[in-house]
Amino acid sequence: MPSRLLLNRDAGPLPADVRPGPEVRAFHRRLPGYAPTPLRSLPPVASGVGVGRVLVKDESSRLGLPAFKILGASWATYRVLCDRLGGEEPAWVTLPDLAAVVAARLGPLRLVAATDGNHGRAVARMASWLGLAATILVPEGTAAARIDAIAGEGAEVVVVPGTYDDAVQVSAGMAADDVLVVSDTSWPGYEDTPRRVIEGYATIFTEIDDAAAGRIDLVLVPLGVGALGAAAGTWARAGREPGDGPMLVGVEPTSAACVTAAVEAGHVVEIPGPHDSIMAGLNCGLASPLAVPTVASTFDAFVTVDDDRCRAAIRTLADAGLDVGETGAAALAGLQALVADHDAEFPLPHEATVLLLATEGVTDPANFERIVGRPPRV
Repeated sequence: MPSRLLLNRDAGPLPADVRPGPEVRAFHRRLPGYAPTPLRSLPPVASGVGVGRVLVKDESSRLGLPAFKILGASWATYRVLCDRLGGEEPAWVTLPDLAAVVAARLGPLRLVAATDGNHGRAVARMASWLGLAATILVPEGTAAARIDAIAGEGAEVVVVPGTYDDAVQVSAGMAADDVLVVSDTSWPGYEDTPRRVIEGYATIFTEIDDAAAGRIDLVLVPLGVGALGAAAGTWARAGREPGDGPMLVGVEPTSAACVTAAVEAGHVVEIPGPHDSIMAGLNCGLASPLAVPTVASTFDAFVTVDDDRCRAAIRTLADAGLDVGETGAAALAGLQALVADHDAEFPLPHEATVLLLATEGVTDPANFERIVGRPPRV
């Protein structure tokens, strides 16, 4: 199926004060195993698409999990707990210290999240670190490997009939005094926690600033509900002059392009299911109302891709030495679509430096082997 490109002529700068402060990365540095993820240069990929450099922010392993989601889930959970503690930040050095404070002052708690896989596993990991219970809701059809990985964190996993958006709705109804919903999407009356998820993702971009040498001309971002896009837009546009900073392009599956639809309509609209792309982390029918305004005001374009193009991107990255999952390959699929289908509308200079966000490692090994013809590298 041909890709679709939506150009956004309204992209522009944001006020400097919307950028998260240094306390976000300072928190992440205190988590066990924190280290910046690699920023990889892949010359064979750059040659294949005809640009000067392709850089890949490799989030295939982050704090012991195969995706970036732990950055948002951990920060959001921490801030929710601080709110429950009266808004104060407790004294702690290690996570067991923090867990002891939470247990003594708040008693037993349960974390709840809806997920297509990675966000829920991240919430479950945070619950495990803090000695809390966790219930993670997944839509029917979720790969068994992803369910097993969440359960392996000690969480209860509930399969919800329907789509990811149905799982979100069920999770929203579970909130209680002793049940904390940690969602990366928002709904009316529920914005603080999704905002903190977005803040948590800022660590990705401060690491990019530390590691990147030279100008970045274009960044491709897988969108999902839009939270990562909002973090990218804030990084690229906050405090800058008009026209400064890299161009931003959002990437979505053709069958679940909910952020593109929201930007085009000027408000959140529902994309009816089934949302059955292999890019499971992007199978969202409703964009986050909190994230959409930032994405709409900062992204230059949006491109949709089908599963065949995603499979080709997985193989390209594997040939270049980087094994990633389906959602992790979406940014390259979007770049390949721009070059193959939209060169006249969105031309890329031959000397351009392009940054891809590879947001997950291999989370469905059986599907990876079907696509690539070999098991993923350990």
